[in-house]
Amino acid sequence: MPIRINLLNEALAAEELRRRDPVKRTIFIGVFLVALSLVWYSTVWLDYKLIQSAKNQVNIEIDSRTNEFSHCQVDLKRISDSQQRLTALQQLNTNRFLQGNLLNALQLLYVPNVQLLRLRIDQSYICKEGTVDSTNAYGNFVAGRPGSSTERISLTLDGKDASPNLDQMNRYKEMVAFANFFKPWLNPTNGVKMSSVPSPQSALNGKPFVQFTLDCRFKDTTR
Repeated sequence: MPIRINLLNEALAAEELRRRDPVKRTIFIGVFLVALSLVWYSTVWLDYKLIQSAKNQVNIEIDSRTNEFSHCQVDLKRISDSQQRLTALQQLNTNRFLQGNLLNALQLLYVPNVQLLRLRIDQSYICKEGTVDSTNAYGNFVAGRPGSSTERISLTLDGKDASPNLDQMNRYKEMVAFANFFKPWLNPTNGVKMSSVPSPQSALNGKPFVQFTLDCRFKDTTR
C-alpha cells in the first residue's frame, strides 16, 4: 500500500491556525460594530435633521400666526376705540342741550301778569383725557380709561311780576321746576331757586311790580 506524504501539511496547518486566530476575529467583529455604529449614527443624524427642519417650519408658521394675531389685536383695539367714539357722538347728538327747545319751552310757560325780561345761559365743558393700557410696577395689567367730558349748564331767568298781590313769581318758579322740558334736566336739589328777595317798585303809571331772578341749575352730564 502506497504511503502519501503531504509536504504542505505544516503550511496548511499554520494557515488554518492563523484563520482561527481570536485576535483577528476580534478585530473583524470590532470593525463590524464600528461600521454598524456609523450606520446607526447616520440614521439618527438624518432623523434629527428631518425633525429639526420640521421644527423650524412649525416655528415659522407660529411666528406668522403670532404676527397675524398681533395685527388682529391692533385692529380690534382700533375698532373698539372707533366704536366708543361713535357711541359718544351718538349720545351727544341724542342728549345734547338744544337752545331751540329751551326757547320753545319758555314761551309755553304762561302766568298772568308775569313777564320774562331776559335769560342768560352758561354752558361749560370739563374734558378729561383718557389713559392707555399699561403695566404697573408689579407687572400687572392695568386697563386704560377712555376720555370723557362733563357738561355743566346754568340758566338765569329775569322776570317781572305785576300781579295785584305781587305773588305770581312763586307760581312761575313752580311752573319752571315742574315743566316737562326742565324736569329731566334740573338738579334734584335746589334745581330752581330765587336768587334774592325782590322788593316792590312802582311803574310810571303808579302800578307796583317786582323784578325777580331765577337761577336754574342743571345736572352735570358726563359722556
